[in-house]
Amino acid sequence: MAALTFEKLKEQVETGEIDTVLACIIDMQGRLMGKRFHAAHFVNSAWHESHCCNYLLATDLEMATVQGYASTSWAGGYGDYVMKPDLSTLRPAPWLEGTAIVLCDILDHHMHPVAHSPRAMLQAQIARLEAMGYTAKMATELEFFIFEKSYDEIRKSGYKALETLSPFNEDYSIQLSLRDEVILRPVRNALYAMGIPVENTKGEAEAGQEELNLKYDEALLAADYHVIAKQVVKDVALMKGHAASFIPKWHPERVGSSAHVHQSLWKGSESAFYDPSDKHGMSDLMKSYCAGIIKYAPDYTFFLAQNINSYKRFMAGTFAPTKAVWSVDNRTAGFRLCGEGSKAVRMECRIPGSDVNPYLAMAVQLAAGIKGIEEGLELAPPATGDIYEKGKVPEIPSTLRAARETMANSAFLREAFGDVVIDHYTRAADWEQEAFDQVVTDWEIQRGFERA
Repeated sequence: MAALTFEKLKEQVETGEIDTVLACIIDMQGRLMGKRFHAAHFVNSAWHESHCCNYLLATDLEMATVQGYASTSWAGGYGDYVMKPDLSTLRPAPWLEGTAIVLCDILDHHMHPVAHSPRAMLQAQIARLEAMGYTAKMATELEFFIFEKSYDEIRKSGYKALETLSPFNEDYSIQLSLRDEVILRPVRNALYAMGIPVENTKGEAEAGQEELNLKYDEALLAADYHVIAKQVVKDVALMKGHAASFIPKWHPERVGSSAHVHQSLWKGSESAFYDPSDKHGMSDLMKSYCAGIIKYAPDYTFFLAQNINSYKRFMAGTFAPTKAVWSVDNRTAGFRLCGEGSKAVRMECRIPGSDVNPYLAMAVQLAAGIKGIEEGLELAPPATGDIYEKGKVPEIPSTLRAARETMANSAFLREAFGDVVIDHYTRAADWEQEAFDQVVTDWEIQRGFERA
C-alpha cells in the first residue's frame, strides 16, 4: 500500500509541505533514474505520464551510449519511453526536505510494457504465478561498506583514500557499529517514515561493513523496497560527508558484500512451501520450485552478477558461494534452507552480490522455480559439511564470460522471457566484458613494467 495517497499529496502540495516529486524508473543496474518535478506540475499532469530517453535501458554503469542493442541506437535516433507513475508506490521521501517519491513503469508509445525493463520482467513472472494461484513473497539483505571520507574526496584521491568508518570487524557488535549510526539511524527512521518495513541494521563480517534488513513482502514490493533503501543509504552518506559503497568486492583481502534473496510461495494467507509432515517442513511444491532454482542457477547467474567485479566475490572461505547446491542452514552453499520445520520455511539464494538489480534477480528465480514446478523436478538431498570442498557438484559460473554463455544459450530463459530480452542482456554482458578488456590495470603495470 502507498504510504502517501495521491489526494494527500495534492493537499500537501497546496500547503507547501511538499514541493518536489522524484519520479523514478529502474535502470538495468537497479538504480533510480528519472526527474525531479515541481510538485504542482506533477499533481496537475505528470502524474499521468512523463517521458525519458530510451537509452536509459541500454547503458552501463558509466551511462555510455553502448552500441549493438536492437532497442535503441544512433540509427534509431534515441527516442523516448513513457514513464507511467505507479501511484501505489507514492511515498514521502523524509530524508529530503519537502520531497515525495514515486516509481514508474516503462512503456512504449503504444502503452505496452517494455519487455526488457527490469520491473516489467518481474511483473511478468508474478503474473504467471498468479495464474497458477500463488503469490511470491521475498526479501533481500542489503550489505555495503561505509567509508570515512566523502565520495568527492575518495574520487579525487583516485579511489585510494578507502579507509572504512569503522576500522574493525563489527559483525553483530553493538559497540563498534555505533560508529556507523551517524548514517544508519537516519536511514532506519526515513524508511520507517516512508512506510517501508525496516527491521534492523547490524554490523557485518568485515571492517566497516553493515547490513540492512527489510521485512519479507510480496515480490514487487520487496524489489521496490530494495532500490529505495539503497538510494536512501547513499544519499544519507553523502549528506553526512561519508561514502557508502555497494560494490561487491572493493579490496582483495576484504570480505565482499552480498544481497541474499529469500523466497517462498503463498496461497492466500498460507505458505504453499510448508508441510508439517515433512522432515524439513518442505512441501512437494517447495521441493520442485527449489529444484528449479538450483538446476537453472548457472543459466541465470548473469542476472545476479552483471558486472566484472561481481565475480571477484565468489571465493571459498568468504561466505560467498561457489556451488549451486542447497543445504540446511549452511552458509557455504549457494542456497540455504531457512526456517526449517516452521511456517516461515523459505529458501535463501546466496549468489547475488550487493550490486544486484533486485527485479532481475527475483524475476529469473521465480521463472526457474515455475519451471521446476512445471517439470515436476525432484529435489536432491541437502549438501552437508564444507561445501567449498565438495567435488562433482554444480559450480556457479565464476566469470562474466562463463555466465554470459550460459545465459545466451539457455532455452529456459528464452522460453520464460523471450529472445528479445535475452539478446538485450547478452549485449549488456558483452559490453561489460569489452569495456574491461580495453583497460590496462594497475596490477598489470606493477607486475610487468620492469620485470616483463
